[in-house]
Amino acid sequence: MQQLIDNFDRKFEYLRLSITDECNFKCNYCLPDGYQRTQKKQFLSEFEIENLLRAFAELGTKKVRITGGEPSLRKDFSSIISIISNTKGIQKVATTTNGFNLFKQAQQWFDAGLDAINVSVDSLDPKTFHLITGKNIFQKVMQGVSASVEVGFKQVKINSVLMKGFNDTDLNLYLDWIKEQPIQLRFIELMQTDDNADFFNKHHLSGNLIKENLLKNGWTQKVGLSHDGPAQVFTHIDYQGEIGLIMPYSKDFCKSCNRLRVSSTGRLHLCLFGEEGVDLRDLLACENDKEALKSRILAALSNKKVSHYLQQGEVGGTPHLASIGG
Repeated sequence: MQQLIDNFDRKFEYLRLSITDECNFKCNYCLPDGYQRTQKKQFLSEFEIENLLRAFAELGTKKVRITGGEPSLRKDFSSIISIISNTKGIQKVATTTNGFNLFKQAQQWFDAGLDAINVSVDSLDPKTFHLITGKNIFQKVMQGVSASVEVGFKQVKINSVLMKGFNDTDLNLYLDWIKEQPIQLRFIELMQTDDNADFFNKHHLSGNLIKENLLKNGWTQKVGLSHDGPAQVFTHIDYQGEIGLIMPYSKDFCKSCNRLRVSSTGRLHLCLFGEEGVDLRDLLACENDKEALKSRILAALSNKKVSHYLQQGEVGGTPHLASIGG
């Protein structure tokens, strides 16, 4: 079987598939002025997604994460979950959501074949949550998190973007919360994009500070699986939950890269930063183009760089994190 392996012997078994770049939140680090439609976009159809996933699965993709924007804004979200979960070779289907529709739809998504869910909760303080997201719905989102645990997802994770001056004093609140909750809490370092340089310089905080704190207090680091995401995960005997740290500015972060991205309009991105992507859409309308599609994906992968070079201050052409699925 052909496999997705780049020139640096990195193996790619994880696809992050965006199905929309629309979002209904106004997070201060991503879309502070809200979603701005710059052109009339036709997002990938269910048929195109099905053809895309068959090709990726035949190239060794085992895990798919459905992203946005906010993926649940698509009315056919559950149908898309079902298509992916029924694709031969795909072993795990996950999504990342802001939690707006989660309480109402957790069971429906689970029944459609969703295995795991990440919910963005950037603060456990309702006022700070409102300040960051522009939405005064903290309790509604947390009800959705509880519903996800009760429904029975294999994994429920909470994503929190680390920001100095906003949630950098929340660690103890989070730790108290996961003591009795089987949830993985993930702190993600704020990343610089084309439109947030001033915000980044003011609020960026290194995840190493949390890592040092955890190691001093009896937490130990887990060994990840080949199709896991980029988080360093820590466990503690006294806690049901786990802590994950995603630190894209750390040394050798890209060494273990195992994921590719396809945007909501069908462009393959080898990295979240630094390149314009390769159009796949002309090969998604017909099942008979699958071999050509696979060849184009493999050819594109030969151009993947060794690093995103974020630590050198390069942010590429990424306008904001919702543009190709974060």
